[in-house]
Amino acid sequence: MASLQDRAAHFKPAPIGAAWRIAWPVLFALVLGVAMQMFVRPNIDAYSSAQILNIGIAVILAVSLTIVNGFTGQFSIGHAGFLAVGGYVAGSLAYYGSFAIFGSGAARMGMLSGLYGAPAGAPLITGGEVLFLISLIVGGLVAALLGVAVGLPSLRLRGDYLAIVTLGFGEIVRVLIQQTPQVLMSKEEIAAAPAWKVPLSVGGSLGFGNVPKYTSLFWVYAAVAITLVFAYRLKMSSTGRAMLSIREDEIAAEAMGVRTTYYKVWGFVIAAFFAGIAGGLYAHTLGISLSPVDAGFQKSFDIIIMVVLGGLGSISGAAIAAAIVTYLPELLRTPDTLQKFAVVGVPMLILGFAMLGMAGRREKSADKSGRDRRALPRVIISVGLVITGLSALAFFAKKLDINLGEYRLIIYALALVIMMITRPQGLLGVRELWEGSLYRPLRDFFSSRSADSGGRKA
Repeated sequence: MASLQDRAAHFKPAPIGAAWRIAWPVLFALVLGVAMQMFVRPNIDAYSSAQILNIGIAVILAVSLTIVNGFTGQFSIGHAGFLAVGGYVAGSLAYYGSFAIFGSGAARMGMLSGLYGAPAGAPLITGGEVLFLISLIVGGLVAALLGVAVGLPSLRLRGDYLAIVTLGFGEIVRVLIQQTPQVLMSKEEIAAAPAWKVPLSVGGSLGFGNVPKYTSLFWVYAAVAITLVFAYRLKMSSTGRAMLSIREDEIAAEAMGVRTTYYKVWGFVIAAFFAGIAGGLYAHTLGISLSPVDAGFQKSFDIIIMVVLGGLGSISGAAIAAAIVTYLPELLRTPDTLQKFAVVGVPMLILGFAMLGMAGRREKSADKSGRDRRALPRVIISVGLVITGLSALAFFAKKLDINLGEYRLIIYALALVIMMITRPQGLLGVRELWEGSLYRPLRDFFSSRSADSGGRKA
């Protein structure tokens, strides 16, 4: 008879399978990033490219905050502080590191960098891009270290009290940045100053605008892919289940042996790391000048809106909401473009009401599973209602010769209010997009194939 150790060895993953499981997200991120940079960017204008880039950074921020607010149920409102820390650390390393290595702070773009493309004949990757990548990682790690400092108060605090602590963290970061020297060091001053003092000159209240610009669709969407895969795996893992149990009932989770302190602090650390990466990408974007305002509570509230609108605990919901919240104010600037979205909103309304009717008939007939079949149709109807309403508003405003762009912030706020009234639990609630009934045939297909394969092996 085989020993217990021998039988347990059968449950260990094969080395090739384990290596593939680690490698495929990286390969997926590289493929997505290259596709965005090499195929999408050349076929769109500069404005659209900038909007897609901003949406990608917002997705990273929203998904990272979902790990704290959505998974563990901790209410953090200082997430912009981690964004600023990562941005300033990465920007300072790239700027002053370029002086130390290359003799100037100018960007050295290869094929993978630059919002508007690299010069002809540029190499695939340059030394400046390697420095940029290292700066991103260091910025994320420094933000993660501060995540420990912010996460520790969660041992004793929760709810509104923890929110005040995180808000205080963001304000401390903002004020400290304002106190830094306002004039950046020259090449001669860098050579004469102590090494520890150089990275502290980041522009103060005037802003840090000389950061070399490397951020492109490649870097942003490679980071988006890694963030989404990591968040999904975390949610599906035992660690993620422990975090979700804390969100549902912390006392019950602790009674069942879940180390609530350990998981809550880890939630802050992971979220802070990805927010720091997003900050580094933001700092190296063309046209962006880092400012202490980026650590302010207004920026933090923007990220919270994305998480709440998407649904607390839903990764895909946070990503969709980040795209809506980022693009909607820009869309309201151009009412003519807004009218054209009626071709999207009206079909969404028709599809949503049709799905709602079908779901009602199924519930009356034979569905005993208890699943809410009306959730996805209601999401489609809510989004379609807002899109159609805005398109109609743009149409009538043009007929009445009213400049809709002047009222865009009011309309933006009103659209958010309508969406939250019609869907108070967020677009997807605690579920994911692929858990909807539209994807059931696909899931059933792969489930049946897995069962057949298992049956043949048996």
